[in-house]
Amino acid sequence: MDERRRVGLWLIGARGSVATTAVTGLLGLRSRVVEPIGSVSSAPAFAGVGVPEWEQFVVGGHDIAATPLDKRVEQLVDAGVIPHRVFEAVRPGLSAVDAEIRPGYHPATHDGSQREAASRITEDITGFAARHALERVVVVNVSSTEPPFPSLPEHEDLGALEAALAEPGRTVLPPSSIAAYAAFRAGCSYVEFTPSTGPRLPALAQLAERLGLPYAGSDGKTGETLVRSALAPLFTTRSLEVRSWAGTNLLGGGDGRTLADSGHAGSKLASKGRGLATLLGGEVTAPLHIDNVPELGEEKIAWDHVSFRGFLGARMSLQFTWTGFDSSLAAPLVLDLARFAAAAHAAGRTGALGALGFFFKDPLGSDEHRLAEQYSALVSWAAGL
Repeated sequence: MDERRRVGLWLIGARGSVATTAVTGLLGLRSRVVEPIGSVSSAPAFAGVGVPEWEQFVVGGHDIAATPLDKRVEQLVDAGVIPHRVFEAVRPGLSAVDAEIRPGYHPATHDGSQREAASRITEDITGFAARHALERVVVVNVSSTEPPFPSLPEHEDLGALEAALAEPGRTVLPPSSIAAYAAFRAGCSYVEFTPSTGPRLPALAQLAERLGLPYAGSDGKTGETLVRSALAPLFTTRSLEVRSWAGTNLLGGGDGRTLADSGHAGSKLASKGRGLATLLGGEVTAPLHIDNVPELGEEKIAWDHVSFRGFLGARMSLQFTWTGFDSSLAAPLVLDLARFAAAAHAAGRTGALGALGFFFKDPLGSDEHRLAEQYSALVSWAAGL
């Protein structure tokens, strides 16, 4: 490997289930103990587009939790997400990643201004890049979903935002947006894998454009919405009238605990709802529930019922159930996004990477939600890097 071309992957929420699975998978891919199943960037369509190889990545991150990575992997082994043989093969590499995880930012435990908090995050990332002589760093937020954050006038203008950030004791940005701001100030591309606010504020878009940095998001599309984005065009292209599309999500683990709170669940429900309305060409009755079922652990179950009308008003329906481990579905996408964002940065791309909408429920820089069309756009975009 050319040492000058090493690339950093900085994970916000580095000790969570998704990040831990992604790190384990990356180490497993390097040591050839796992195959790149679920990795879009490893498909033949993307051969030769210039994405970094698995061996080029160096991993670090932030987290407010202190549980060592090897202990988190043990928990995921017990939950059936990570095979024990993979854990044993990558165990030595986990300690090196763990050594690069720094304490995360949380407004409740931070003293001082948000500008100071952002500066610390920026310094952590730039220090990481310097220690490992990294060509560039991609910051990916895979932390817990935040509650919706109120709009403020300062969000519209970068100068006003930075002045407000310097005010002691004032909370102007949610943690995800502090992470995006700090990443941009560190000269990094940024990926918002959660439905949280992240970089979607006008002031942060201004900063990314000024510094010539790309970003992508938001809300990784891994389960129910993935199926919806493939199925919904079935109805629209055949001129079938969808009358309602109801969904129920059952999940345990950390996501279940987080989304059991209605405030945190609001961001997720809004993200899912926007995509379905766009896919169907207008608003339909679409009740959606998210329920915490601790017994499920890392497993997630989605059940959908679609009511539609056909010729002569005939009433019909479709139902499907999707069961999977969300971390296993999300982790390869995190690695894919790191590869594509790094390649976009190297190619001089700036602003929202709409072509990466294939990976998201609520894509920034694109209004396209149909899965097949998103994939075609991704292939075309990648070929031009």
